[in-house]
Amino acid sequence: MDIYTCVSSVKEPLERGIHNKAMLLFKQYMLVGGMPMSVVAFLESRKDFGKSDLEKRDILELYRNDIMKINAQYRSKVLAIFDQIPGLLSRHEKRVVFNRIVENSTADQYEETFFWLSDSMICNECRRVSDPNVGLSLTESDTYIKCYMGDTGLLVSHAFDENELFEDEIYKQVLAGKLGLNEGMLYENVISQMLVANGHRLFFYTQYNEEKKRNDIEIDFIISNKSKTKYKIFPIEVKSGTNYSVKSLIKFKEKYGSRIGCGYVIHTRNLSVKEDIIRIPPYMTICL
Repeated sequence: MDIYTCVSSVKEPLERGIHNKAMLLFKQYMLVGGMPMSVVAFLESRKDFGKSDLEKRDILELYRNDIMKINAQYRSKVLAIFDQIPGLLSRHEKRVVFNRIVENSTADQYEETFFWLSDSMICNECRRVSDPNVGLSLTESDTYIKCYMGDTGLLVSHAFDENELFEDEIYKQVLAGKLGLNEGMLYENVISQMLVANGHRLFFYTQYNEEKKRNDIEIDFIISNKSKTKYKIFPIEVKSGTNYSVKSLIKFKEKYGSRIGCGYVIHTRNLSVKEDIIRIPPYMTICL
């Protein structure tokens, strides 16, 4: 039985030992990434994360050099977004707040910036939709944007100074969850990467509650089945911890119930179905 069958019809979790092995490999992939030179260095050094890190830092430097060659008219904006990606993703809201980059700056001033970063495959942009329905792009926002790295392994190296995270032993502590690394940032980034690889454009949803002065619904990603006759949307929440709430997902389903095929939580545990929500481990994201 393949993973697709498990998710789409039978919905049976993998045997515990296989699940644990799959999760270990997935975490290794998050840290190493998929850039060929990083993978080769990791494997040829008998899984030395430090050797992989050196290759990733060379790639990040090449990215920076490429940015310095682009049109001077928007070079500084591209560099500003690129440098701030780890900081942006480490915040709760994760979206780009433009006037924090340069005072009084607006989203329309960065239109070419996001095009360049996406077109160069350095980043994957994710836009907010205000009314998720047929044709998600019809209500996408030009001002509410999240910017994910195209490769999560590069994000790990980009997030830390070279002296903080280049040694193999430190990487192993991260792998074991013994360092205070923002795993939520990494998991959300890698899920965005996998969805893009499967041909999905990235969209998210939030609903602001004026009374509470905060968002009372936050959906990390929304994908669709692209059917012309039975169009459905599928909200996705990404959870890096074992204790979490699905209140946002339940409220979203209550609000847009007739439009929704089913809701997904991507978490570190095995596959399960609770409260009419399918919960899958991150390595099954390829099946969505």
